[in-house]
Amino acid sequence: MEKQKNAVGRRKEAVARVYMSKGTGNITVNDKDYKAYFPIMYLQNQVELPLKTTETVSSFDIVVTVAGGGPKGQAEAVKMAIARALCEVNADYRPALKKEGLMTRDPRSVERKKFGKAKARRSFQFSKR
Repeated sequence: MEKQKNAVGRRKEAVARVYMSKGTGNITVNDKDYKAYFPIMYLQNQVELPLKTTETVSSFDIVVTVAGGGPKGQAEAVKMAIARALCEVNADYRPALKKEGLMTRDPRSVERKKFGKAKARRSFQFSKR
């Protein structure tokens, strides 16, 4: 693997840019350790999932910049970006990642608010009298 591989992952409003290079397994998110940035264990597992699937947990140093959305959306954006970067490194990882559902972009996002409604679908309270 020459220098570094870059990839982008998106989920809801979150966008994660990943810079992957050979290393010892350090994952940095917005200049913090990923365990400090994502204190909830579930989110940490989401970030690690592509590396565990391909059994490359201690093979790469990963630097992530993530913006937008909430913690869960950001963690899932990072997960997808890492999976895409791993596919660039070695195309043989793709079937395993695809089987885990890590290569599929989740298109669900917040529905827009409509006029004449309180929210996207919620109506204002109706008063009969």
